[in-house]
Formats: sequence, structure tokens, C-alpha cells
Amino acid sequence: MVTLAGYIDSAASGGLDASLITLYGRQALPAQVQRCMNLFRRMESWSVGTRAVLVSAPGRTELGGNHTDHNNGVVLAAAVHLDCLAVASPTDGNGIRIRSEGFAESIEIELDDLSPRKGEEGTSAALVRGVAHGFREAGHGIAPFDACLAGDVPMGSGLSSSAAFEVCIGQIFNQLFNDGRVLPIELARIGRMAENVYFGKPCGFMDQITCAMQGVLSIDFQDQSEPLVQEIEFDFADSGYQLAVVDTGGSHADLTPEYAAIPDEMKRASRLFGQEMARGLTLQQVLDKASEIRREVGDRPLLRLIHFIEENERAIHQAAALRSGDMEQYLDMVNASGESSWRLLQNCISTTNFMEQGIPLALTLTERFLQGKGAWRIQGGGFAGTIQAYVPNDRFEAYQTFMDGLFGPGSVLPLQVRKPGNDCICPGGTDGRRG
Repeated sequence: MVTLAGYIDSAASGGLDASLITLYGRQALPAQVQRCMNLFRRMESWSVGTRAVLVSAPGRTELGGNHTDHNNGVVLAAAVHLDCLAVASPTDGNGIRIRSEGFAESIEIELDDLSPRKGEEGTSAALVRGVAHGFREAGHGIAPFDACLAGDVPMGSGLSSSAAFEVCIGQIFNQLFNDGRVLPIELARIGRMAENVYFGKPCGFMDQITCAMQGVLSIDFQDQSEPLVQEIEFDFADSGYQLAVVDTGGSHADLTPEYAAIPDEMKRASRLFGQEMARGLTLQQVLDKASEIRREVGDRPLLRLIHFIEENERAIHQAAALRSGDMEQYLDMVNASGESSWRLLQNCISTTNFMEQGIPLALTLTERFLQGKGAWRIQGGGFAGTIQAYVPNDRFEAYQTFMDGLFGPGSVLPLQVRKPGNDCICPGGTDGRRG
């Protein structure tokens, strides 16, 4: 049994160093040790629990397959080093209490009523209640706990802070009350259910899968109930390029109709072929029926259907390029994906707030700055928020200075891909992933 006092002693004596270096890199070690110590001290002054676990769940970035998952397509995604970190201890009460760094109010829910609550949608409490319900429904152990949490996945950045939070709460239940036996894919299912049903956001499954399973993943959603997940061995750190996202500061408020229209329009066009989803259609089929699609559902659904077909194939070829170590071919396809999202998918500019065009501006300036070296594309859902860039290592510092000058200090976030393991950080550096 690891106690909170044991964690404090281990952090002070270097017993967590190996795991923290693996997760965040050697340069970040002093800051991450202090981050852990801050959590431990806050927990020590607040909770009476003694047995403790330290868990981490990462954010994620989409690498390929922009808006393909909701039509049974293929995506390429990767977990990142930015994460949701929490220390938790079992308690004798009947509820869950969570204090999050940067938030004045704690999250508190009782375990005797885990049904969805009207008016709680869109809150962190709804996600915690949903994850607890998912564990109970699946027959896994749940019990009261206290937790202190620190998240460094920026909200609204397209890096899935909500999925990281859901998986982190799942890992607390998993490690405290289930001996780490719950598999990552099940943590992902529970997290998605919590976000769909309790939080009220109709998200897909990619975010939770990537945050729970980690690494670079090719995910095939042809069977939505049992997606095929394949890990790809590729180290971006040795590629000569720095993967980064640029937060343009755009608001995601009132964008739900924009997001919902994309899968809806693809499906409306697909029904003209007698099928509900776009997966399985060929470009030639669509071109042969282009005039009918225009007449029946309109031009934009036709363009978005073409995007899906080509982007789905591109995500498969991107994964193959990484497997073979062909970074230049991979980057060419990243740029092709970005161009398709701009012209065909049309998720770079919001039709409801068309004067706000941070995404096209960031893409245009990145293209001009890199002058054909590297790659750039929309990040995630689009319409506002972030872009993704691959910048030659020797130009990254200048790029960061240039873009920070336009979008504000800290807008450029360099990313490291996080490999599986260290979901539960244990003294001595042993890998706590037992599920």
C-alpha cells in the first residue's frame, strides 16, 4: 500500500523521477516534481485519507482523418504529454470530492444517486457522475474518494481536455477499487458515455480511445461498437520536425450546429446511395451521381462527401507512411488533408461569425513562414480554436516567436507524443498500468 506520506517522501527523494521523465521529458522534471508535490501537500491539508494513488491521463491530437469517424471512417491520432494529473485517496463518506487547481469550487457528488441530473449538463460534476455510473453499470467497484487534480491540457485547444478528465476519473476508480484491471478501451467507452449522456455533448469515440490507449493510433470505426485500434511505432522526436498546435483564441460558443451539420450532410448525401453512412462509397460513384446529389441535398453535402472519401483513404496512407518511416510523404498528406478541410469540408470559417477568421489566418501565415518546409492543417473539429503545424526543428523557436506575437504569448504549444504506460505513477518508477 502506498500512502500519501510515502508519495511525498518519494517525490522528495527522486523516487518518482523515472516515471516523470518518461511522461514529460528530462527538462521538465523539476517543474513536474513540484507539480506533484503541490498536489500532495494540498491533499495532505484537506483529506483524511491515507492510502493514495497518483494517476495521469493525457490529452490527444488528431493527425489525420478530419471528421471521418462519425461516418464509420478511419482516423489517425496520438496522445500528447499534456495531461490531467490527480492524487486520490479512499474515504469513509458516501461521496466524491474533487478539488481542481485553478477552480475555486470543489466537485462533490453522492454515490447513492448516479442518474443524470437536469441542469447539470455541461459541468465537470456531470462527467464525474457519468463515469461513476458507467463503472457501476459495468459491474466494477466504486467507492467514495477525495482527489486533488491539476490539468495542463488547455481547455478549448482541440486537445480533448474533457476526455483526459473523464479517463483520469476512470483511472482513479480503476486503480483505487479495481486493482487496475479495467482495460483502457473500457475506460474509453465509459468516458464517452459520460460525455454523451451526462455532459450532453454528442462527441465521437476517437478522443476517449486515444486518451485511454495512448501512443500513435490508427483507429478504424467501420464497426462503431468494436473499433479496430492499431498502435504505430513512430517517434516524432527523431523526425527533424516539431509537432505543435497554435491556439488562435477563437470562441467555440454556439458552434454546435456547425459541427453537427458535417456528419448530417454527409449522411444525407449517402442516403441517395441507399446507405446511412459514407463509408464504402467510392469517388467514382459520387462523381457519377454528382448532379443528383446537388439537386437533392445541395452543393456543400456533395463537397463534404468527396472530402470524406479522400480523407478516409488519406488517413490509411498516412499511417502506412509512418510505419515505413517516410516523414516527407506523411507531411505531403498532412498538407493535402488541410487543403481538403479548407476547400471541401469547409470547417475553417464559421458561417455564424465569419468576421472571426483566426484559423485561416494562422494557416496562411504558417504556410508563408515555412515556405514549403513542414506541414499545416486544421486541428480537430474546426471553425475556431487551433491549427496543427510541423515545423523544422531549426526554425521552431523563430516560428514560436512569430505566431506568439500575433495570437499572444503561449499560443504555440509544442507537443510530445505520449506512449502507453504510467497511467498510475508509483514510487520507484514502476509502471502502474495493470489494466
